[in-house]
Amino acid sequence: MKPSRRELLRAGALFAALPLGGRPATAAADITLGAVAKRSGIHFGTSIAADTLLNPAQAALYRREARLFTVDWALMFAYLRPQADQFRPNGAEAILAFAATTGVPVHGHALAWNESRPDWLMKLSKAEKRKALDRHIDETVGHFAGRLPSWNVVNEPFWPGHGRPGDFRDGPWLQAFGPGYVERAFKRAQAADPKARLVLNEAMTEAWTEDGARIRKALLRLIDTLQDAGVRLDAVGLQGHLQPGRPFDDAGFADFLHEIAERKVEIWITELDVDDSSFADDIPERDAAVAARYRDFLGAVLAVPAVTTVITWQLADSASWYDHAARELDPDAARLPRPLPFDEQFRPKPAFDAMVAAFGAATKE
Repeated sequence: MKPSRRELLRAGALFAALPLGGRPATAAADITLGAVAKRSGIHFGTSIAADTLLNPAQAALYRREARLFTVDWALMFAYLRPQADQFRPNGAEAILAFAATTGVPVHGHALAWNESRPDWLMKLSKAEKRKALDRHIDETVGHFAGRLPSWNVVNEPFWPGHGRPGDFRDGPWLQAFGPGYVERAFKRAQAADPKARLVLNEAMTEAWTEDGARIRKALLRLIDTLQDAGVRLDAVGLQGHLQPGRPFDDAGFADFLHEIAERKVEIWITELDVDDSSFADDIPERDAAVAARYRDFLGAVLAVPAVTTVITWQLADSASWYDHAARELDPDAARLPRPLPFDEQFRPKPAFDAMVAAFGAATKE
């Protein structure tokens, strides 16, 4: 039965009573996010990049905590194909080799994303762009067939700010095919590896803003369109880059998840982290606020039975895209982002405790 808004808020109050500052008395060294999540029927994973493996301590953290790896950027079109005659799978191959030592499956990200567009691609004609997408999916999925059990086939299909009909994100694939590029990408991916699970991945659905509302509406419409066309859609991924500086409504977001679940697909949270830029400078206070955001969001999300998978976007603060952006903006920045469950020394933070508590409290029917 679908929990009511009141029940979700009551669950949030229960989580609010859990400690967030420091290590809980019951914590043990062998408690991991992957293990606790698995006991509740949830797959927990993290994104990983080839350079993650260069630091042995960081590699050990990822090996210990995760039961699923998402390739961070090494399978993006622009990285794989910086020139029309190049194909560079080495970064993804390094991740697969690392994962093979632990038996952790690797999730491919992402085949068709309108923002990953090298200059040479944008100079092509419409017909040439069509051939480029077909070739990319056929060759890439074919190259990894049997080794990558799942793919984000289309990433972030919507962005209202581009002003395109249906709120679709503009870019080479929309320009080449129109909105039909989504269906085409799924069908070609399935043909290239019939056993791979196929995921539609989207951003900003958790934001309680006008853009978020338009993306939620457009995403439901796209799911219906794909299913009506007979496209196999195994899961819908919702990124979960939580931005507490923007309005949010966790109970309302859970209602949206139930709408997706009615379409008989799994739901994955695929890129979870917390933007702490609106929080206090004081680190203990900021860490507690980040942990509370994880706690409240996961408390609402994991009450939805269709949510089967939770993936953070990296595990340690120093590997976060927020950290990289801050250092690029100011190499001497005194305040660096702390958006993830482990700090730059790979020590667990209050966000780790909040995630352990949320996974431990979740039950899947």
